[in-house]
Amino acid sequence: MGDLTTFETIIIAIVEGLTEFLPVSSTGHMIITQNILGVESTEFVKAFTVIIQFGAILSVVCLYWKRFFRLNNTPVPAGTFWLKRLLHRFDFYWKLLVAFIPAAILGFLFSDKIDELLESVTVVAVMLVIGGVFMLFCDRIFTKGSEDTVLTEKAFNIGLFQCIAMIPGVSRSMATIVGGMAQKLTRKEAAEFSFFLAVPTMFAATGYKVLKLFLDGGTEILMNNMPALIIGNVVAFIVALLAIKFFISFVTKYGFKAFGWYRIIVGGAILVMLLMGYNLQIG
Repeated sequence: MGDLTTFETIIIAIVEGLTEFLPVSSTGHMIITQNILGVESTEFVKAFTVIIQFGAILSVVCLYWKRFFRLNNTPVPAGTFWLKRLLHRFDFYWKLLVAFIPAAILGFLFSDKIDELLESVTVVAVMLVIGGVFMLFCDRIFTKGSEDTVLTEKAFNIGLFQCIAMIPGVSRSMATIVGGMAQKLTRKEAAEFSFFLAVPTMFAATGYKVLKLFLDGGTEILMNNMPALIIGNVVAFIVALLAIKFFISFVTKYGFKAFGWYRIIVGGAILVMLLMGYNLQIG
């Protein structure tokens, strides 16, 4: 199988699929999983944890395909400028683009700094705990929203919130869902837009990682580990489908408090492992 055994590949992919769309930080879970399994943090393993996000992306497209591939056919007033007519027809994709731009710009400008932060397991653990404490009170801070439409301005503001997730351990899902709730969206609509926004964001991250690996002469590494990549993406796809369905139902009924406690436990576990002298690494 190469750098990963079949068992390790499946376990890591399950963790990725479960945690990518939940507000619990997939990075924090990868740290614990890889260290429990004793997986060495090779160049391929680092790439693998990003590339299998592609499977998770497909789960969103598959689950919401009617919304992903539907144009806005509602009428516009006669005499409307052609560009406005075009944006109206493609408004779903336009809003995703608007929300994606802030993170894309900051990610490009500060990629080295982000990578540096990503090397710090302590930062991940601390942000897990801080984010967990915040989520305990999230439902009180943002009273139950009533709006179920994401306007362009709201999409951009959610995109700004997504930038916070560049700090490892924050969770992209948590940042964007909170951003949506701050825009008075319902929990369900905020969560669904977070899933939609994950598609261009994670696709860009995956594409960048693959391109970087190719440019650094990693073609042979990818080819030698192709079975792991295929298995990982398939498993992540299936598990993410189930996780999304569960999350929408759960958060609509019960809110975010349970995820807050869970984040505190995971972050605390990492900090305890660090204090006990474990040499934790991010794959």
